[in-house]
Amino acid sequence: MRGIGNRKKAMKTIRLFNSISQVGLDAFDPAKYALTTEDADAEGILVRSAVLHDTPFPPSLTAIARAGAGVNNIPLERCAENGIVVFNTPGANANGVKELTVLALLLASRRVAQGIEWAKTLKGDPELSKKVEKGKSQFVGPELRGKTLGVIGLGAIGGMVANAADSLGMNVIGCDPFLSVKAAWSLKTSVHSAASYDEIYEKADYITYHIPALPETKGIINRENIAKMKDGVRIVNLSRGDLANAQDVASALKSGKVAAYVTDFPCDELLGVDGAVCTPHLGASTPESEDNCAQMAARELIDYLENGNIRNSVNFPEIVMPKLHRHRLVLLHRNVPGVINNASGVLAGAGINVEAMANRSKGNYAVSLLDIDGEIGEDVVGRVSEVENVLRVLLK
Repeated sequence: MRGIGNRKKAMKTIRLFNSISQVGLDAFDPAKYALTTEDADAEGILVRSAVLHDTPFPPSLTAIARAGAGVNNIPLERCAENGIVVFNTPGANANGVKELTVLALLLASRRVAQGIEWAKTLKGDPELSKKVEKGKSQFVGPELRGKTLGVIGLGAIGGMVANAADSLGMNVIGCDPFLSVKAAWSLKTSVHSAASYDEIYEKADYITYHIPALPETKGIINRENIAKMKDGVRIVNLSRGDLANAQDVASALKSGKVAAYVTDFPCDELLGVDGAVCTPHLGASTPESEDNCAQMAARELIDYLENGNIRNSVNFPEIVMPKLHRHRLVLLHRNVPGVINNASGVLAGAGINVEAMANRSKGNYAVSLLDIDGEIGEDVVGRVSEVENVLRVLLK
């Protein structure tokens, strides 16, 4: 599809899926934006967990912002091919997930959840105190201090977990093949680097996963990898349910190979299995996380819709350029040779000079920002949109 963005309109429509924190909605100037939960010819979508794979998108739609990190509820390839930029909010809920991970490590150790359930069975028992003292030994568990924690994935959340565990007195080793310089600088110097996941499997008493659900990571917690781990290992997975082969985890719990498995993604195979603790997707369920995610998603949408700047997109490259000129053309195109030259040729043929330009690519897709001081008509924008491999042109 080749799309042409409309000229600046008095009002842009943002369609809301799910309940969005009010502090995020307050970021939209009511003089510029209309917010609706109804089906509409919207320029932007703000969403949390609603599944959009079968949702028809209007031709007017140019951006979707997910108030959260995971985007497996959004059809990324379809969006990219239609020139729809998809944003997420990495790190906005990091502290909430970090705190729950610390709790999960304790739940994996101390059998607190099992003890609570057992204590409920003593209600009304005249022998309650005596039975508590006699029965508490079945919930004995080790302390975290001095144990080795392996952190798989050292991004915004994993890095915070590594630092927190270090402060609790754990020996922390981490592995992240895609560790950014910024993330590396945030880690304590006492957090050690593992050369591979296998090194973590070999050394760690506890393992926590903080990686996205991708084709190559789906089912990474499986029989083969569990066999490489220490006997009695304790595993935490608050990232994505798809990271685990639930049947393999259940078998490992029953055999004792895995002493405990704490996950934020309940499934039928694990519910009721001794050693499994399943919380109902509570990772980002704090008012602070919801506010942070909503505000960040709103800012991303606004900056793109008004200036064409892209921050934290999952299907197009990050590109930011100060808007110092009268007009800006945003070209979303395939990452192939000749597109920029051909688009510039159209502008030059119309007597239009490009005052500033930036271009970035990511995989199969690229974005070019072209700033112009002179007049530019819809006919010229239309001709640019017809350049081969251009997906969409927006005029800001």
